Amino acid sequence: MIKTHREGRLILSILSIIILLIMAILRWWVAIPWLLWAGGGALLIFYFVVRSFFRVPFRTPVTADNAVISPADGTIVIVKEVEEHEYLHKKCRQVSVFMSVTNVHINWFPVSGTVEYFRHHHGEYLVAWHPKSSEKNERTTIVVNHDGTKILFRQIAGYVARRIVCYAQSGLQAQQGEEVGFIKFGSRVDLFLPLDAKIHVKEGDKVKGTQTLIAELP
Repeated sequence: MIKTHREGRLILSILSIIILLIMAILRWWVAIPWLLWAGGGALLIFYFVVRSFFRVPFRTPVTADNAVISPADGTIVIVKEVEEHEYLHKKCRQVSVFMSVTNVHINWFPVSGTVEYFRHHHGEYLVAWHPKSSEKNERTTIVVNHDGTKILFRQIAGYVARRIVCYAQSGLQAQQGEEVGFIKFGSRVDLFLPLDAKIHVKEGDKVKGTQTLIAELP
């Protein structure tokens, strides 16, 4: 039995009603049986495709005090040294995970600690792999103080993903592998790590949220 995330329940309920209405209309207007069945089959497939966006995987988080685990499912698209301007104001190692429409869309805390900073930014909807999407797109910024080391990460909306849900708030005690939010229909999550962190992934790697070791902190 596939568990559906709470962020998708209302959408799926509305979609079910719409599909039932369309089927009722088709049954009234379409006289050709095979065409009616084909239309019904297409609507059913569409429903299960949308439902798959909101699936909840059954996973036990891989946790460790000095580990930074992947906050999302997807593909590593950026591993580079950058200057972080919003909060840390220093050079960091950026690791970015691109979430496609076929990935699980839940996001998780990569480390445990206290949420020191949270902000939601309104912005544009550039494609998620655009170099400026981390600074210009609709996004959230979360900073977790992990035993004195500040880990910043962002949920970034993209061209298709236009709805970010984030459960973080300043002062929250975050647990590694706990849900931090949801990006509806995929996009990107950026991590900003200390320069002396040992990175365990490279561009092109496939990662799983709560399962893949992204980096080790000194």
